[in-house]
Amino acid sequence: MRRSGSSLAVLSLGALGVVFGDIGTSPLYTLRECLRELGGGAAPAEVLGVLSLLFWSLTMVVTVKYLTFVMQADNEGEGGIFALLAILPQSQSKDPDRAPAVQGKLGFVPVLVVIGAALLYGDGAITPSISVLSAVEGLSVAAPVLSRAVVPLTCVILLLLFSVQRRGTKVVGRVFGPIMLVWFSTIGALGAYHVAKAPAVLAALWPGHAVTFFAAHGVRGFLVLGSVVLAVTGGEALYADMGHFGSRPIRVVWLTFVMPALVLCYLGQGALVLSHPELASQPFLGMVPKGAATYAMVALSSVATVIASQALISGVFSLTHQAMQLGYFPRVTIRHTEGSVEGQIYVPEINRLLAVACLLLVLGFKTSARLASAYGLAVTGTMVITSVVYYVVVRKVWHWSRLVAIPVLLLFLAFDVPFFAANAVKFAAGGWVPVLIGVVVVSAMLIWSHGRTLLFEHYEQRFPMLEDALPKLAEKLAARVPGCAVFMASSSGRVPATMAHFIHRVRVLPETVVLLTVRTMRTPSVPDKERYHVEALGSGMHRLTVHYGFMEKPFIPAVLQHARDVEHLPVNLDEVTYYVGRDHLLASKGGAMGRLAESVFAYLSRNAVAADRHFGMPSRQVLEIGMQLDL
Repeated sequence: MRRSGSSLAVLSLGALGVVFGDIGTSPLYTLRECLRELGGGAAPAEVLGVLSLLFWSLTMVVTVKYLTFVMQADNEGEGGIFALLAILPQSQSKDPDRAPAVQGKLGFVPVLVVIGAALLYGDGAITPSISVLSAVEGLSVAAPVLSRAVVPLTCVILLLLFSVQRRGTKVVGRVFGPIMLVWFSTIGALGAYHVAKAPAVLAALWPGHAVTFFAAHGVRGFLVLGSVVLAVTGGEALYADMGHFGSRPIRVVWLTFVMPALVLCYLGQGALVLSHPELASQPFLGMVPKGAATYAMVALSSVATVIASQALISGVFSLTHQAMQLGYFPRVTIRHTEGSVEGQIYVPEINRLLAVACLLLVLGFKTSARLASAYGLAVTGTMVITSVVYYVVVRKVWHWSRLVAIPVLLLFLAFDVPFFAANAVKFAAGGWVPVLIGVVVVSAMLIWSHGRTLLFEHYEQRFPMLEDALPKLAEKLAARVPGCAVFMASSSGRVPATMAHFIHRVRVLPETVVLLTVRTMRTPSVPDKERYHVEALGSGMHRLTVHYGFMEKPFIPAVLQHARDVEHLPVNLDEVTYYVGRDHLLASKGGAMGRLAESVFAYLSRNAVAADRHFGMPSRQVLEIGMQLDL
């Protein structure tokens, strides 16, 4: 991963502003929700037990699982659940022209990854909603008369947040980083102040209090885990956002600054509740005096929660890009916002969908307490899946023995499964929201993958190998005309459907023909020396194959420029005509895909970014050739 011109300090500050926002604002509501699950009780044993659970969850899930183990499983610097899939050896078709998602029938692990990725979309919609809403609700604590303004103000803040995404992660991180520096310093200092006033709370660091808590509370203690997990919901985002800043800045910032500040804040809230049990309903704001200090903390919290949302938003952008390049998602607009760091991107279509989803959640749930019931199920499901896929990686890629790999898997699942089970109980109370979002995204991904597979197989059966077909196609030509044609070819070994259709109907062909195949590799980027392959086929025809990593954006004019200057391909960029296909799917009863699934696939295909925009072709030089198909 390129990091040219970016020092560790700069990247660390940017990571502080983008990556840690989600997990960094959890103290706003986590302890409150845990105590509420206990009926609002604030007995010393209960407070120490909950604090012990919070500390050891942060330690084992974030520090041990993600930072120590999972973040080692990067794909040339890129993280996230799709990166885990990308580094697994392919066990299906070896056809290099197919994206991994269209290699054949999806196996168990790819389906798991798709489900885990889809659940993260649900988390990406809920995180901004609950984070901003919980901060703005502080106004009703400071001045109850302002309670009616909470929901409208939250919606305004969310709209502003999504409107600045086009500026890019670097700009956002540069602005947000110093603010989060103030945020973590403030909550850490407040926590330390209250711990100093009641140092007995430090006993919560002993894991025995967590064990005693479960022994005393039984089922209710288990259900509290559904709120404890709120403290670690940003862990998956750390891994998904790794491509934006790299693993080292994330590890350094977490260990030296973020985790100490969080632990002090939670302990400080616990110390306050031990001394003033009546503050159990709002322990975070209770750490500051009422009046001007409360308003100042609400303002800082509001800004911090806006930043908190950035971690999941950036993670969803990266996830979408990887899914698209690996063949699990329709083409969307990918805008790279920083030249020195490949993973910093902006996806306008996803940004708009997330904005709408967040607004609907805020308007529907209205309070962070109700929304908390919907929070957690999605991310804990993804955490379980990440653990399982990580086990497959260490066994198949790193060749760990079962004696080592299985204990590590069991250690991860010892936290992941109870968290997931505790949140599953909240399904009817709001947990259905991320599940519904996940089901929609899973269905779209699997239908898209299956449709692309059938489409590829259709072209394989209908259009013969290039070497066999060229003589027959030449017989149908009435003339060769001046100019250069670039036909996009999904397979480098077969006749492009657009060219065959064009010759059959028009019976002419330009003097220079380039059959261009773009292959997406299972690595984030491809070195320039390995990117191009040019082959002369005779009679003015040339085969050009170009390779891109799944985190790179293809740009065809630059490809042709390089092929002309370096590979001596005889093309004039101003005279090139790009021929691209536009399939019209009939979705009738006769197709193998089924009417409903094919209708969904057709809808996704129609709304995907057009090939000329995706590949950067000049629109005035593009000619679309349409064909009707029934899959």
